[in-house]
Amino acid sequence: MVFSSIVFLVYFLPLFFLIYFLLPKNWKNPFILIASIIFYSWGGPKFIFVILITTFLDFFIVRKMYYADKKKTRTLLLILSLCMNLGLLFYFKYFNFFVDNLNSLISLFGGSTIQVAKILLPIGISFYTFETLTYVIDVYRRIHKPLDNFWEYQLYIILFPKLIAGPIIRYHDIADQIKDHVNHETLENRLSGFLRFSIGLGKKVLIANTMAVQADAMFYSDPHTLDTFSAWIGVIAYTFQIYFDFSGYSDMAIGLCRMMGFKINENFNNPYISGSITEFWRRWHITLGNWMRNYLYIPLGGNRVGTRSRLYFNLILVFLFSGLWHGAAWTFVFWGAYHGFFLIIERAFLLKYLERLPKFISVLYAFPVVLFGWIFFRAETFSQALIIIQHMFAFNSAPQVIHPTNDFNFALVLAIVFSFCALLKTAQQWQDKIFLGTFTRPTNYALAGAVSLGLCLIALIWITGMSYNPFIYFRF
Repeated sequence: MVFSSIVFLVYFLPLFFLIYFLLPKNWKNPFILIASIIFYSWGGPKFIFVILITTFLDFFIVRKMYYADKKKTRTLLLILSLCMNLGLLFYFKYFNFFVDNLNSLISLFGGSTIQVAKILLPIGISFYTFETLTYVIDVYRRIHKPLDNFWEYQLYIILFPKLIAGPIIRYHDIADQIKDHVNHETLENRLSGFLRFSIGLGKKVLIANTMAVQADAMFYSDPHTLDTFSAWIGVIAYTFQIYFDFSGYSDMAIGLCRMMGFKINENFNNPYISGSITEFWRRWHITLGNWMRNYLYIPLGGNRVGTRSRLYFNLILVFLFSGLWHGAAWTFVFWGAYHGFFLIIERAFLLKYLERLPKFISVLYAFPVVLFGWIFFRAETFSQALIIIQHMFAFNSAPQVIHPTNDFNFALVLAIVFSFCALLKTAQQWQDKIFLGTFTRPTNYALAGAVSLGLCLIALIWITGMSYNPFIYFRF
């Protein structure tokens, strides 16, 4: 079930909150859990059992690990849990990729290839697997003790606003909230959460979906017949599509959680105003970056290593892994290595020069780097990506693949304004006030409610008029 679908907006969401707000405190968590199971089962009824079974096993494995006296026992139980969770992720997401590459190698030597059925990918498996790992590892490190109640642990994993596409929540950031979130279920949080949800819905429906039409028109066309104008428009459209699609979903997730009294981490902070790729990764998919730092980069030694070569190795390995996390294809691995390369040259010498430049000049370096990286992220093959880049600079006059509409032109203006307005300090302050601020006067409550309802109504009208409503991160 997609947040921007008629089923969710018209049926699931109003019914959920109508019942939720009427329930006594002790019944709210069980109701959230039941609703989350229904929410996930709507799109993947077969795979809900994968989550339920693994959370059941993990709960008892981790409790036994925490209370074990011997370090060897604790380590063995940690390995057991990691193997179970990472094994499932490998099977569902990477097994076909592994077999395809093995077959390519076998074919080089004239051998018989291995035939396997195409394995369907459970929705959101990368996100909830990473959250499961945070629980296991944080408890092993004794950062937090395990939950005593199995149903509360399941709620942490299956909480529907962040189940499909994050933000990736570390266990210790939400563990205490599971018991006391109802105490923060104030009118202010409900209204500010609804406003945040509505803004995210507007970003997804009004901007990302409109960008997606033109991006797909270019990427699904024959790359050899591309004209320069269409190549640029398609790449720019995808650059804004992926940002407003994913950040819009994160806004909706944060807003829904806030309406229930949960406070979950921010996932985006105006990434396209970054003056370096180093800064970009502090602003883009923040919870994934934090996960990679805490559970991969720091255990590898992080910055505290003896040589610069080891530091660069750690950086490139983390970003190779990040690329592979996004998808089982070599284009994703290359995208990760591409970002890792720029991080290395910035760490080596470039960053000190970029930091001396005016902000808008350094943005003119970072934004094109990110934009060209998205070509490899979106393209099906290396050759397609390279041909698109070639046509971007061919300046040819072939028949146009893309014919921008008025809707697209309007959405593009909105995308540019909302992507870069935070370069102005006043705009950043207003954004913080809307996204993170509080309402102190009755007029604020009325205005927030009116804007939220207005955005939802416009989005609903837009959705009913369009049959195209993709969501990029369902792939991951």
